[in-house]
Amino acid sequence: MPTFVYMTRCDGCGHCVDICPSDIMHIDETHRRAYNIEPDMCWECYSCVKACPQNAIDVRGYADFAPLGHSVRVLREEEKGTIAWKITFRDGREKNFLSPITTKPWGSAIPKLAELPEPGKEIRDSQLLCFEPNNIRFDDGGLHTLKAAGLKLKEGVYY
Repeated sequence: MPTFVYMTRCDGCGHCVDICPSDIMHIDETHRRAYNIEPDMCWECYSCVKACPQNAIDVRGYADFAPLGHSVRVLREEEKGTIAWKITFRDGREKNFLSPITTKPWGSAIPKLAELPEPGKEIRDSQLLCFEPNNIRFDDGGLHTLKAAGLKLKEGVYY
C-alpha cells in the first residue's frame, strides 16, 4: 500500500523526508509540499505516515486488504500514544484498528542496550523479552494471551 500526500494538509515540515528509509519522500520546491516520487518503490513501512504531525499522508490499500472504492485514513494521537487506521468501505461500513506507538519526542535518543542494567535471572528465564515489562503497557499486569482473553485458536484465523 504505497503512500500519498494530501497537499492541502501538508505544511512541508519534512519529517516524512527525514524518516523515509527508501528516500522516496521529497519536498516539492515550488509548492513546499511533500510527495512520494516513486510509489512503486515504497517499502510500506509507514514511517512517514506515523511521523507526519499534520496527518497528511495516507495509504492506498490493496484489493486483498480492502476492496476497490475504499479509503484508508490514519490518525496519529501522540497524547494517547496510539495510531488508528480506519477503513471505509464503498458501502459505508467502517473498520477501525488501534495500535500503540512510541511517544518519545521527535529526535530524542533511545538508550543504548549497553547502557541499560543487566536483566536478572528471573527475567532471563521468563518468556518476556529483555526489559519488556517496563517498555510495554500491560493494562492487567500480565501477558495478553488467547486464553486470558477468553479466545480459542481456530484454524485459519489470526488474532
